[in-house]
Amino acid sequence: MEKKKEEKSTLKRSWFQELKAEFQKIIWPDKNSLVKESVAVILIALVIGCIVAAVDYGLLNGLDALQSLADMIG
Repeated sequence: MEKKKEEKSTLKRSWFQELKAEFQKIIWPDKNSLVKESVAVILIALVIGCIVAAVDYGLLNGLDALQSLADMIG
């Protein structure tokens, strides 16, 4: 029973040590590149959002036109 506790404790300690080592390998961006990349992400998200909204609006109006046409015929 005591071995299992030691193994779990060793595994947890080893995992945290490896995690700390991996975090030390990270190269964090400088302020200028962070701002440029953030602006790019926001602009792309806005453009894609506008495209989705336009397609949604077009489909909604197209389907409404088809439905009113079907009502007039039928």
